[in-house]
Amino acid sequence: MSATQQNTSGPKRIVVGVDGSASSKAALAWAARQAKLTGTPLVVVVTWEFPTSYGWPYQLPADLDLAGDAAAMLGATVSEVLGPHAGVDLSSAVVEGHPAPTLVEESKTASLVVVGSRGHGEFAGMLLGSVSEFLTTHAHCPVVVVRDDGGEQQPS
Repeated sequence: MSATQQNTSGPKRIVVGVDGSASSKAALAWAARQAKLTGTPLVVVVTWEFPTSYGWPYQLPADLDLAGDAAAMLGATVSEVLGPHAGVDLSSAVVEGHPAPTLVEESKTASLVVVGSRGHGEFAGMLLGSVSEFLTTHAHCPVVVVRDDGGEQQPS
């Protein structure tokens, strides 16, 4: 098999990126419903990064566990949005790195990537966040960007 060919045996995955924001929770609810309707496995992805310093020395706390905090947030978000019985083949991944290139990499083996329209970035008033904008122009599969409509979104 050449490097450009993909494995087409078995169902591909729906990948959803979450960050705990209302928009990403809406994306998770939408992705879970789509996975249930299509019988496709759902992978919930959260990323984390060490904070960067721009020339300023800083001391990180000894008990800092960014991966553990990200995993706890992911678990809490999945429980809040999907409850104990998601009704889909569900897995999760906690990945070190920036969300945009991480989700582009995940898109190589996905049939669909789902993200919220904006997360916890510093430009909260933007219609489309930097991650969703990057993903829509670089992903290797279709991308769905879900807006948080302010209402309760639960999968059917």
